[in-house]
Amino acid sequence: MRRRLPRVSHSILSKPTNNNNPLRFLPIFSILHPPPSPLRRFSSATLSKDDGVSLCCQMWIDNFRHPDRAVTNLSPLLRRFDLWVLAYQKVATDDTGSYTPRSSLHASTLQDLLALRNAVLDAKFKWGARLKFFIKSPKDKTDYDSLSKRKIKTILTTTQPAPFQDRIVHEVLLMILEPIYEPRFSPKSYAFRPGRTPHTVLRVIRRSFAGYLWYIKGNFSVLLDGMKVGLVINSVMRDVRDKLVVDLIKDALVTPVVVTTVEKKEKKKKRKYQKKRVLAEDEPKPDPYWLDTFFGFAPEEAERVPNWGHCGVLSPLLANVCLDELDRWMEGKIKEFYVPSKSDVIWNSPEEEQGNTSWPEFVPTSGPDKTRKMDFLRYGGHVLIGVRGPRADAAALRKQLIEFCDLRFMLKLDNESLPIEHITKGIMFLDHVLCRRVVYPTLRYTATGGKIISEKGVGTLLSVTASLKQCIKQFRKLSFLKGDRDPDPQPCFRMFHATQAHTNAQMNKFLSTMVEWYRYADNRKKIVNFCSYIIRGSLAKLYAAKYKLRSRAKVYKIGARNLSRPLKEKKGQSPEYQNLLRMGLAESIDGLQYTRMSLVPETDYSPFPSNWRPDHEKLLLEYIKLEDPKTLEEQRDCIREQGLVSPQDYISRLVWNYKRNSLPMDQLSLVRSNESVVGNQHLLVGSNQDDQDHTNKEEENDGRMNAAAQM
Repeated sequence: MRRRLPRVSHSILSKPTNNNNPLRFLPIFSILHPPPSPLRRFSSATLSKDDGVSLCCQMWIDNFRHPDRAVTNLSPLLRRFDLWVLAYQKVATDDTGSYTPRSSLHASTLQDLLALRNAVLDAKFKWGARLKFFIKSPKDKTDYDSLSKRKIKTILTTTQPAPFQDRIVHEVLLMILEPIYEPRFSPKSYAFRPGRTPHTVLRVIRRSFAGYLWYIKGNFSVLLDGMKVGLVINSVMRDVRDKLVVDLIKDALVTPVVVTTVEKKEKKKKRKYQKKRVLAEDEPKPDPYWLDTFFGFAPEEAERVPNWGHCGVLSPLLANVCLDELDRWMEGKIKEFYVPSKSDVIWNSPEEEQGNTSWPEFVPTSGPDKTRKMDFLRYGGHVLIGVRGPRADAAALRKQLIEFCDLRFMLKLDNESLPIEHITKGIMFLDHVLCRRVVYPTLRYTATGGKIISEKGVGTLLSVTASLKQCIKQFRKLSFLKGDRDPDPQPCFRMFHATQAHTNAQMNKFLSTMVEWYRYADNRKKIVNFCSYIIRGSLAKLYAAKYKLRSRAKVYKIGARNLSRPLKEKKGQSPEYQNLLRMGLAESIDGLQYTRMSLVPETDYSPFPSNWRPDHEKLLLEYIKLEDPKTLEEQRDCIREQGLVSPQDYISRLVWNYKRNSLPMDQLSLVRSNESVVGNQHLLVGSNQDDQDHTNKEEENDGRMNAAAQM
C-alpha cells in the first residue's frame, strides 16, 4: 500500500561545474541545512520543481487517457528528481519505521540520491552491490572501508537483504511502469494489482460463475518462481521500448543472487533465562501477534509471491506482464466457445451476464438445447475456468491450454495438473468451497382471472462456503489445536508473559480480522464461531497454566465466559479490580468477541456490479471524461433540450437583470422567461416594452393626480 506523502517545499540543488568536481547543494532554508563550507560553489538551478505525488498522479492520468500508446522514451521521467526523493521517503519509511518529511532531508542525503540517479542514467549502476554504495540506509552506520577481511568475505558470500539503493531504484521503476501497464491488463486478473483483493474474486465468482457445471483449476505457480529472461524481456517490450529501462530490468534478472548454502548444525541447548532483546530507536517493530497469526491463514493461492533475481517489488508486476498473454488468449477462447441457443434465455450474448437479475445465483440446468458459455479468472499463478456444456468441451479446452503453455511459457503440463471437476463435488478456491445447494423458493404468479397462485419450486444456488477443514489445518499449523475429528484447543504460550488485557486485545483484533476475511462466506457465522471457540479455549488453558487454576472450568468461573474479569486478584491481599480501574492503576480488560453465534454479523450478499472497476480507476476515467471538451458540449445540449437552467447562467442573468432594472429576480420568473425563448436565442429577463408600459402607466397616474389637485 502506497503512503500518501504531503506536498512540501522544493529544495534548490546546484549543478556541477564539471565532471571532476563533486556535486554541491544549496537548500532553501539555510537554518535547517547550513552550508558545510564557505569554499563550495553554488548555483541557482532547481532540480525539485514539482511534488512527486502530483507527478505520479499525472502519469496515471496520461496513461489511462491513452492506454494503447506505445512508450518509447522514459528517460525524462527517470530524470525527474522528485520521483527519486519520493522513492527515498518510501524506502526509508519501510526501513526505519518512521516517516521522513521532504523538508528535513539533509544535503548530503540529497547529494547521494542525485549521484544514484546519475549512475542509473549513465548506465553505471550495478545491482546487488555489497561494499560500495551511492547511498546507504539511514540506520546503516557500518564503515565499510575499515572492515576486516573476514567480515568482507562474510558479506560477499552470505545471503543479504536487498541493498537500500536497489530498493530505491525498484520504487522509481515501479512508479513509472505500473501506470503504463495497469490500463492494459486484462480485467480477469486480480492478484498483485491495486484495488483488487481476494474478496473481489469471491464476489466475481458468486456473480458470474453460477451457471457453470464443469470447472478447470490450473496451478501455474511454477512460473512465479522464475521465467526465462528472454520471455520476460519480450513481454515487457510489447508496450515499453525504452532501452535504458529494458536494460535495467534485464540486468536485474541476469545478475546472480548470492545464496548461502545451509549447513546442518547441532541444536544448541537453550538457556534457562534468555534476556529480552531491546529494539533500537530506528529499528522497525515486528508484526504484532494477531497479525502474525493471521498471516498463517494465507490461502494456498496467495502464499507464493514472485521474487525474480534483483527485481524486488517489480517481480509481481513483471509476472502479471508475462501472464497477461494467457489472459488475452483465454478472453479470445471465451468468444469462440460461446454458442447461443434459441430456447435458452439465460444469456443472449457472450458479454452479458446472467439474464435473471433478481436471482443472479440461480444455476440453470445443462443440456444440448442450452447455451454453451465459459468464463475464467486468474489470481496470481492460479486459474479457475468455468464451463457450461458437456465435459468433452472442457477436455478439449484443457488440451488447447496445455499446448499454449508449452508453446509460450515452455511449461510442461498434464491432465493431472489441470483437473476437471463437477460442481457437485465442490471446488476449492481461496479457502472457499464452490458447490451447489438445493433450495425450495416460493413462486408467486398471476393466473387467468387475476388470481395469485403461490407454489413451492425447486432450484439450485451457487454456494461460496468457507472450508472448515482448511481452517482446522491452519490452526493446527499454528499450534492452536490438535486432533482432527475432535479438535482440542492448545494454550498459546507465546503470550505467556503478556498481561490479560493485552492478550485479550490481541485476540480480539485477530477475531475481527477473521470476521472480515470470511465476510462473503455463506457459513460466516459458523466458521467465526468455531474460530472464537478455539481462541477462547486456547486462552483459557493459557490462563490456567499461568495463574495455576488447574482447569478451564475454573478460569471460566472466575473470568466469565468472555474472560473479561481479572484472574490475578486475590481477596484480602490487594484492592478490588474495580477500585484500581477507577483510580487508573489497572488496565481495562476487554472480553473476547463473538463468544456466541448470534453476535457474529450476517453474510454480506450485497450485489456486485457486472462492469466493476476499482475506485481509483473509476475516478481516473471520470476525471478524463470531465476534461474532454465534448463532455461539456453534451451537457449544454442536454440542458437546452430539457429547458433547464445551469447555475452559472442563472447567476449571470440574475446579476445582469439587477444591474439593468435594479430589480431582484427569483428563479420561478427566470424559468417562465425561458419558456418564452424561441429557438436558441437567449433573451434577457424583462423586455424594454414592459419597461416602457410601466413608465407610461406611472406618467398617466401622475397626470391624473396633478389634475385632481388643481381642481
